[in-house]
Amino acid sequence: MEDITVQELKTRIDNGEKLNIIDVRESYEYEDFNIGGRLIPLAELPSMVDDLTDLKDSEVIVHCRSGNRSATAKAFLNSQGFTKVRNLLGGMMDWQAHFS
Repeated sequence: MEDITVQELKTRIDNGEKLNIIDVRESYEYEDFNIGGRLIPLAELPSMVDDLTDLKDSEVIVHCRSGNRSATAKAFLNSQGFTKVRNLLGGMMDWQAHFS
């Protein structure tokens, strides 16, 4: 599935959409700044994937600091049968550059 820009995601959040957002950064990064997604650090994602099976056919947006770890998370989730995973392009660096 096509990735998502920070502008598109911000608009959807501002419109009150219920979104499945997974933050794959480390907890200290999440505590420093987050947009309210569910924190599952990338290293923990394989052991947590069974908790996410109800989202296999739902849109899932993954993000990290710059988009690299979330690209890895997207590839992993796709390999586990998730069909609508989108990576937040530019991650939190791009988000903060646009909206802070």
